[in-house]
Amino acid sequence: MSAGEAEMGESRRPGVFEVAKTVLFGALGIRRKSDHERETQAVKPVYLIVAGLVLAALFVLTLITVVRIVVS
Repeated sequence: MSAGEAEMGESRRPGVFEVAKTVLFGALGIRRKSDHERETQAVKPVYLIVAGLVLAALFVLTLITVVRIVVS
């Protein structure tokens, strides 16, 4: 990778999918050190907090739905 590509990659703002991927991989504990260092600089902490809360809520709602289906 050239220096220009590295600068372009760092200045680019992460999208919704990239933030969700960061949160999911972080929750599973399968992030690479290089990804962690890159995302620490690119992603704002507020994005990670909001994405974590949304994904946690979806997880809880999924569990509730599965339990209701199994019980009924």
